[in-house]
This record gives sequence, structure tokens and C-alpha cells, in this order.
Amino acid sequence: MTEDTTGDRREPGSQWYDQEAGPLVRPYAMTGGRTQPGSTGVRFDLIALVTLDTGAPGLDEDTGLGPEHRALIDLCRPETQSVAELAAGADLPLGVVRVLLGDLLELGCVTVSRPVPPAQLPDERILREVIEGLRAL
Repeated sequence: MTEDTTGDRREPGSQWYDQEAGPLVRPYAMTGGRTQPGSTGVRFDLIALVTLDTGAPGLDEDTGLGPEHRALIDLCRPETQSVAELAAGADLPLGVVRVLLGDLLELGCVTVSRPVPPAQLPDERILREVIEGLRAL
């Protein structure tokens, strides 16, 4: 046994289990053991954009949402955020955030959209021709 700075005696290797570490919650406890985002079929890619649906019923009421759900709602409140930004802002693993977002999507609290993939953007040559055509007017 060793003594720490407060004079408490501890077992070797128990320095990680002190009061400063706070409560440890395993990711599967936050998601109820689920690993998939739900039955909506929406994929939560890292760049998928999540927007808070302000007209959603019960956002400010006690709807049984957990603190992690509420943290994601609070992060989405000021502006649209990507899934990666939400995971970083909530300090949660990406897999957990995907499952929680699936819950919020099923409840109608958030909407999910994706940026336009580069392959679907207009060709640069076409845009230049349009600009030249407009200049010719």
C-alpha cells in the first residue's frame, strides 16, 4: 500500500479510481446495449449534417431523454453540426453518438442531410461556359 497526497492509503494501481475521475459510464450503458442507430435506415456518416427540428414535440419537456440525448440537442440548438462535430463536442464515442442520433431521429427531434458529393457537382468546364455566356450578354 502507498499513501497519496491526502494521506489516504491505496492499493498499487488504484490511482485511476479516485473521486477526481468522476463516474465511469460504459458506452453500452448509454445506448442500452444497442450498436445500430435504429430502424430508420439512415446512415450517420461523419459528414452527415444534423439539424435540430425546432417544431419537434417535447424538446423542452421531460420526454425521458437521457443526459447524452440532451447534450446532443443542446449542441445542435445554435447551428447545424456534422456527426463528427457532435461526437467531439459531446465527448462521446462516435458509435454512441450514431445510436443516440438514431433515437433522436425516430422521435423527430433532428433531421439529417448530407452535403452534395463532389461527383454530383457540375463540371468546372460547364460553369466556366455559363460565366462566359453571362459576360457576353
